[in-house]
Amino acid sequence: MGLFGIFGQKDESENIKEYLEKDAIILDVRTQAEWNEGHIDNAKHIVLNLIPLEIEQIKSWNKPVITVCRSGGRSGQAMQFLAQNGIDVINGGPWQNVAKHLE
Repeated sequence: MGLFGIFGQKDESENIKEYLEKDAIILDVRTQAEWNEGHIDNAKHIVLNLIPLEIEQIKSWNKPVITVCRSGGRSGQAMQFLAQNGIDVINGGPWQNVAKHLE
């Protein structure tokens, strides 16, 4: 993790709150088995490797997106891909990290 990663962690919680206030879609990119173990109500579920195939659907939501997974790695990959495709997106990291802002 570089210096920017360290400083980015502090703002992560604020970014999540800001995006939730903008009615962002929570996009869970974990496997079906992981999703079945638990997830955020009302989150959308698209497995990471299917994101490129579903990009038009994601764009049609016309809302900001918060990506989540188990640890933040896959959601980070999804975030990069979505951002490269013009979507307003942040990496929420582990799904429980975003869920606590919904309580």
